[in-house]
Amino acid sequence: MTRITKTTIPSDKTANAVIKTPGPIKNGHANGVSTDEDNNWEMKTVTLGELKNLRTKDDLSSLFQKNNANPQKIFSTIKYEEELEKLQIELVKMQRWIQSKGMRLAILFEGRDAAGKGGTIRRFTEHLNPRTLRVVALPKPTDEELGQWYFQRYVRQLPNKGEIVFFDRSWYNRAVVEPVNKFCTQHQYEMYMKQVTEFEHMLYEDGVIIVKFWFSISKEEQLRRFESRKRNPLKQWKLSPVDMQAQEKWDDYTRFKEEMFSRTHTSFSPWIIVKANNKQKARLESIRYLLSVLPYEGKDESQLRIHPDPNTVSRYHRKALQVDN
Repeated sequence: MTRITKTTIPSDKTANAVIKTPGPIKNGHANGVSTDEDNNWEMKTVTLGELKNLRTKDDLSSLFQKNNANPQKIFSTIKYEEELEKLQIELVKMQRWIQSKGMRLAILFEGRDAAGKGGTIRRFTEHLNPRTLRVVALPKPTDEELGQWYFQRYVRQLPNKGEIVFFDRSWYNRAVVEPVNKFCTQHQYEMYMKQVTEFEHMLYEDGVIIVKFWFSISKEEQLRRFESRKRNPLKQWKLSPVDMQAQEKWDDYTRFKEEMFSRTHTSFSPWIIVKANNKQKARLESIRYLLSVLPYEGKDESQLRIHPDPNTVSRYHRKALQVDN
């Protein structure tokens, strides 16, 4: 029987939430790194309502056993959700500050396929005012857009006064995805690499705040997430022909990624590397980074740790032999 020494029963306001309970942890993957079991879409759930009705440690142990669950994993998930909610409250304060000051904030989420960009954006925006934010995930360019200046369609998506824009991939498609998959010519690539820092410097001088995240995962973790998507009918739409080639072209992506970092990391628009094998840590620490760099009102009153864990989030350094996996 599982021994529980201390439990915290959730309040009424969270009684209808659902906690996923993966099966027993194998191969030592208790640190949040995904495994096939973690990504199983058929895994059972335990509601916080069920947890509220528990009266003894034996009741809780029986519930875990019934759901073939690991207590440590469940408590870790509850702690994560509690911490996320507190950080989201800070994001609401930050958004109000952006709006009241008329600031313009563009946040770029880049990284390999299945790195967790979309899921992180959802945690950023979950409780923000939708009237003053936009999430931009552009499809492939139309024939008309192909005849325009490359940055033109992104200029139309830049934040207005008092607005935050989250880019789920951005103009950096041409730095990595396009050259790897031969979607642009060598001339187009070189022209882009010459212009991108000038483009960002113009935005910086005009007062646009740019935050550039790169979500880093290992080749093994990417494969696990691809396999999970194949099994999950609710996530199969995420798999594209480009995704299916990502493993084969891993080294090509690495080469262009390192070139991008080297040539586009600047003092006014630095790259922020997020180690994302652990999705929960990546989400929490990327939110902390954003909060840490903006002087929003009420920040000093927060009882939370705002500064990110340097083992998860760090600025790119040119002296690093390799930025990520």
